[in-house]
Amino acid sequence: RMGYDEYVKELLQDTCEVYYSEDNGRFAAYTLWQVNQMYKQYGHFDLVHWNNGYWDMNIEAPMTEPMLSLEEYLHFLRRIAHTLKGWGAKIIFATTTPVLEHGHAADMSTGAKFSYDNEWVTTYNAAAKLLMAEEQIPVNDLYTLCLEDEHYYKCPDMLHLTEQGYRRCARQISDCIRDKNRPLRSGSQRAVSRITDAAKRNRSP
Repeated sequence: RMGYDEYVKELLQDTCEVYYSEDNGRFAAYTLWQVNQMYKQYGHFDLVHWNNGYWDMNIEAPMTEPMLSLEEYLHFLRRIAHTLKGWGAKIIFATTTPVLEHGHAADMSTGAKFSYDNEWVTTYNAAAKLLMAEEQIPVNDLYTLCLEDEHYYKCPDMLHLTEQGYRRCARQISDCIRDKNRPLRSGSQRAVSRITDAAKRNRSP
């Protein structure tokens, strides 16, 4: 998210106001706290677009298990969804983007070390999509979008996106927000790009 949030804001400048945290959304439990801070700061949002994944599945040494197990991941996704619904926001959830191979990378904004594997990504994505279907929340499939490129739009660390990848994701995100936001065309609108496409280490997407 931190690579394409400014592009989304630019693409939607004539459609709605876009707000996002300068902080990394990290794992879903942290995002739940962060969402509360955003609402405290800005008040009501008409629409929230968000993702969690890489941080949740990451196993950072000396830990030997993911930051959040699949069950814990779903628990906090559900809590975020229910919190946002309770505040009257429309919601779009985005899938985590694919990785080419098992590997390791660092997150520049936090210094965290990441392990990643596409089997983890697909597992977490599949579970998240089932949950979103239950909650009747539309899914923006950034995973499938990135498959159109031979290298999944990945930069040399094989985790973060290239400039082209960030721009492709920003275009699809802005299109999804426009489509979902259409019924709100009267009056001012706010959209939060709450996509935490930060680091990637999935043990089930």
